[in-house]
Amino acid sequence: MKYARIIKLFAEKGHLTYEDAMDKFYNSDTYTLISEGVADMHCMSDEYLADELLIEFGMLKL
Repeated sequence: MKYARIIKLFAEKGHLTYEDAMDKFYNSDTYTLISEGVADMHCMSDEYLADELLIEFGMLKL
């Protein structure tokens, strides 16, 4: 369920279709870090991880 929530937020914040957001998510470095449990990324909030995806894909400036 966590991945679905992250993808939904990513799609909304990035103005993407759910399908595009899902494709980007599963091909992202962020997904790799979450799925491998690196730096406890899987413990971060859905909102934080959606923002990480936006940053990774250049859709959010720091």
